[in-house]
Amino acid sequence: MSETQKNVPKRKFGWVDKWVKMTGDRARIDAKANNTYIVYEKNGELVKEFPNGDIEPLYNDGDR
Repeated sequence: MSETQKNVPKRKFGWVDKWVKMTGDRARIDAKANNTYIVYEKNGELVKEFPNGDIEPLYNDGDR
């Protein structure tokens, strides 16, 4: 068993992790098809990920 698997708590419904990953993959596909971006949390911040792979913070310093 790898180190990451040892630290992950067991879920009551194991299929949830797979479903969440598939949902994120589908969001990336839809964003690419519609030339939009997806928003998610990374390192405690909301970020926008564009189809070309660029990632930028959702809020710039002047936007808040």
